[in-house]
Amino acid sequence: MSAPLSVPQRRLARQARQKFVEGVCAGLPDLDKTVLDFLTQLMSQTGTQREMQSRRDAWQLYQQHHSDWVAHMDNALHEALAPHISTARDTRAAGGEFELLSDDVVENKIAASRMALTITEQVSHQLDTVRQRTQSLEGQDLGSNDILRPESVCLIVVEQWCKAGLPRTDLLTVVDPLQRDLANLLQKQYQTVNAFYVEQGITPQNDLRARVRRTEGGAVTGSDAGTGGLASQALAQSRQAMAAAPAAPPRQAQQQGMGAVFAPGMTPLSRARQRAQGVMGQLRRLLTQPATGFDLVNAPPVSAALAYALTAYRIQADTCYSGMATLIEDYSPAAVVQLAGTVRERSTELKKKAATAGEKAIIEVVALMFQSILAEDRIPPAVRVWFARLQVPVLRVALAEPEFFSNIAHPARQLIDRMGACVMGFDATTINGSALQAEIRRVVQVIEQYPETGRRVFQLVYDEFEKFLSKFLTEKQATSRLVSVAQQVEQRETLAIQYTIELRTMLRDMPVREEIREFLFKTWAEVLALSAVREGPQHADTVTYKRTAADLVWAASAKPHRSDRAQVIQSLPGLLQRLRQGLALMGIDGAAQDAQIKVLTDTLADAFLSKTASIPQSHIDAMAKRLANLEDFIGDAALGDMPLNADNIEMMLGIDASSIHVIADNGAPVDDAMVAWAQELQRGTWFTLDHNGSSAQVQYAWQSQRKQLHLFAATNGSSYLIQLRRLAAYLQSGLLVAQDEEGITLRATRDALAKLDANPERLLG
Repeated sequence: MSAPLSVPQRRLARQARQKFVEGVCAGLPDLDKTVLDFLTQLMSQTGTQREMQSRRDAWQLYQQHHSDWVAHMDNALHEALAPHISTARDTRAAGGEFELLSDDVVENKIAASRMALTITEQVSHQLDTVRQRTQSLEGQDLGSNDILRPESVCLIVVEQWCKAGLPRTDLLTVVDPLQRDLANLLQKQYQTVNAFYVEQGITPQNDLRARVRRTEGGAVTGSDAGTGGLASQALAQSRQAMAAAPAAPPRQAQQQGMGAVFAPGMTPLSRARQRAQGVMGQLRRLLTQPATGFDLVNAPPVSAALAYALTAYRIQADTCYSGMATLIEDYSPAAVVQLAGTVRERSTELKKKAATAGEKAIIEVVALMFQSILAEDRIPPAVRVWFARLQVPVLRVALAEPEFFSNIAHPARQLIDRMGACVMGFDATTINGSALQAEIRRVVQVIEQYPETGRRVFQLVYDEFEKFLSKFLTEKQATSRLVSVAQQVEQRETLAIQYTIELRTMLRDMPVREEIREFLFKTWAEVLALSAVREGPQHADTVTYKRTAADLVWAASAKPHRSDRAQVIQSLPGLLQRLRQGLALMGIDGAAQDAQIKVLTDTLADAFLSKTASIPQSHIDAMAKRLANLEDFIGDAALGDMPLNADNIEMMLGIDASSIHVIADNGAPVDDAMVAWAQELQRGTWFTLDHNGSSAQVQYAWQSQRKQLHLFAATNGSSYLIQLRRLAAYLQSGLLVAQDEEGITLRATRDALAKLDANPERLLG
């Protein structure tokens, strides 16, 4: 500090925060106008009927609630100044206590963090100066919830948006103009706070060590790191983000922190998605910098010369690639190099036809992405030749639909990612001539035939490719039989659990002997389930078995009346015969069956002479009626407890199942977020599986209807049938690791950004 303070230091810091909040609140009406103007403009754009209706709904809803949003933000910003609120928040953060957060709270925090990442990049210099001066007054750095931090302001913006009754999806629609104007507003207020500090004689610390922050990984970042060149300013954050959170190899990424999820839902999958959003944000900022002038909301019409060149390439595509397809069949490095060279030459020619800096930038980014895809040696060369043909169709989409550069779920990206993920486990000899290669060829040719349809054709063939995978991955006879049996096993075991639950519910208040209860719960529920799966729940045999359960309960109850005892004697032979048929259905024969029947007959004999209360006939009739239509009442409450028996698989297949590895639940603790992740796995994705000390490359081939059983096929012909929670445990422990976590288009985008960071002039050259 260069001069003595004329007022208490903490009061100065409070006054600075007050000026900051008042300035932000004064700018809220302009922020509101920006969002309203954007939605109004968006509503006037042409699109599909669904898109136009969605835009109109968003505009109308904002018209109704925007005043509430502004008022809520104003109140929340002023409340953040209250000392007891700041203290309470800081105490919670410092105490290290855990609290259960709702999904809405987590989603709000994620959305606010993404906004803050973009805004911080723009205001970092002024923010660092404010932070250092405030730290010199208070003797400590800004708290994690301090209102001077952009993430705190962003969280208020997001939370109050939802509180005002506006959907979070609409917030994502307006996030680009919103965060741009919010960044400008915060930048102005940080300048105001710094001017106030200067007036009070508070100057920044000159100790450079205070300006250097070390990340968790040990990387050093500094707010004054010098950057230069056209793209460097937009890409500087990329280097810092990579240093702070490097893209670890799949196994390392999964094993770091696997024993506990640090925040609700923060699995490796969700962390990968966050990293993906960061990469897409860097690309978006690169393309919207003043030098390119590209509008990510309203795509300008493609210039005439470039449009003509794209059409010409479409016409020449078949001739251009026919000779190259022959060359690529030798799978030589030279062939791949020539293919990449053609992609490069094509982009150079197209850039000569481009009329604007934005068009040149898009052409360059797409070209660099496809160079990266063609350099991916895990993709067989015979498939890469077809990926190369997608360069021009993807370029068309990128020029017409700016969303391609901001939405990782764009159909064009999803399609390339899915096709790439499905071929990574094959080598050149196994993929060539396969149905998978033929389908990829068909997909590309369909896209080439409809060059003007944009994302619609990509979405169409993406859906068709998913349908193809569901058949292709299980079409082998052995796999098909295993899938059929596994589905039956799931249905049977699921029904057995559900029947047991319902039987327990029905017998809860009935005076039924323990031996009968145990038989019904542990054995007869299995009989009902197996019969329902094999014959159907309303088949005559299944209905008979259901009635047998009610008859057994009645027969095992006390019989004080002579007429009841006579009825039991008369019906007993038929009841025992039906019980033996049910046990035989389960494979319980001979001595084992006789032992079961003896326990039941002894119990019935004892009940015959019992003087205890009997079960009213009305209760028995109600039980029989409910059993007859039991499927209408059962639910999915206990699906996670479904047992899986390896012996049953082999017995039902009727073949040697030595190549089938059944990995059943073993009670290992697993986080619910990991279970949810296991249920989201995409068919066709390749994994490395460590099981019983051996490692295998496996492809995710199938999941059962209720997602309780999951099938993986190995390249050596083995199959792994894994139960849901055990699958989640394998993911959690790093025993099952995706070979391509982020997708080839995201990796290609990251590579393109790195090349532009090293040579920014090529963006417009």
